[in-house]
Amino acid sequence: MRVFVYGSLKRGLKLHPLLADSHFLGTAVTRPHYRIFSLGEYPGLVEWPDGLAVCGELYEVNARTLQQLDQAEGTDEGLYARREILLQPPHADEYTEAWFWLGSTSGLTDAGTNWNPNGSDSAG
Repeated sequence: MRVFVYGSLKRGLKLHPLLADSHFLGTAVTRPHYRIFSLGEYPGLVEWPDGLAVCGELYEVNARTLQQLDQAEGTDEGLYARREILLQPPHADEYTEAWFWLGSTSGLTDAGTNWNPNGSDSAG
């Protein structure tokens, strides 16, 4: 399974050790249909009518890792849902999933195209 990560699962960040058994496929950019909002310590990706092309990383993961990632993302608690995400070339034709925030975005800070855990927004 290919997964796109855009926040705390990226290299050098808090949850990246969960991807230790995974194969890094490179950086990737989504089609401009999404936005990232800062949830404080974590980001939340949502589909958005006036979306942006979100920057992230692409991994090939096994079933055990996927289960651990679902648990870390709170899919059972209804915080996030894993579903297909649309990427730009060269990954546009490859089925890929990402974790989407299910909560409200009201009052949250738009994090641009590249979430920064230090709180400053980035447009790149």
